[in-house]
Amino acid sequence: MSDDSGLIELLSQNLEYFRAKPVNIPKITILLDHGYHPDKIATVLQTLYPRILTKIRFQLAPKPTKTEKAVLGKTGFVPVATRWVIERSNAWMERCKSLVKNFERTLAHATSKLNLCFIRLMLKRLAQA
Repeated sequence: MSDDSGLIELLSQNLEYFRAKPVNIPKITILLDHGYHPDKIATVLQTLYPRILTKIRFQLAPKPTKTEKAVLGKTGFVPVATRWVIERSNAWMERCKSLVKNFERTLAHATSKLNLCFIRLMLKRLAQA
């Protein structure tokens, strides 16, 4: 399954949420890397729900150019702040042993475990502050 088709499937399974979401609140921004094709995704989603683009928007994550890397004195992979948030979130989730070793049968149960993982993380941070 490609990244595009996975995102389309994810969003199409949650169309009821987007139908119920009021238009007058800010759009949901979905950050994409350069492996995605936002135009293709938008076209498919509009066939499923024509008003979806009034409620969400796609944003390609910035990718540093070779000249920007040269100015920083770096080559190869350079982390971008907006993309680094996702990478750190994935790393924090991997620290929850129940998420790594046990795989849940239902999406609702898996989502609950993810929420508990991040609640635990935030409680630890609040306790240290």
